[in-house]
Amino acid sequence: MKKYIPHNSDFPLSQAIIYNDKYTMEISWIIWIDPNSNILEDWIKKQTERIMETIKETLEQIWWDMNNIVKSRIFLSNMWDYSDMNEVYGKYFSWKYPTRFAIEVSSLPLWALVEIECMAAWESINEV
Repeated sequence: MKKYIPHNSDFPLSQAIIYNDKYTMEISWIIWIDPNSNILEDWIKKQTERIMETIKETLEQIWWDMNNIVKSRIFLSNMWDYSDMNEVYGKYFSWKYPTRFAIEVSSLPLWALVEIECMAAWESINEV
């Protein structure tokens, strides 16, 4: 059971989430590198989209979806990219937004523009 307490803003995040679930999944930091070329996309929206798709695919391995995410941690190499990242990030959630924070850091691995890690929770898991 999860109870969402909405945030009083237009941002895609919840103020808080109360949950008492049997399983939690910590999804490690993710940057996205094209597996064919080993090159990063050079656009914040594309990097964010690729990261979110990877997170989605990770959750699908146990039949979960983006609504299982309860906390996201977003690291940006430049806070000027916040609104572009936020625009893409918000498309992956319904009104049940996870809690989250976003912070600017001095650099990210391989000079990525964005890195995201998150935690998901639910009462059961199923292997694909």
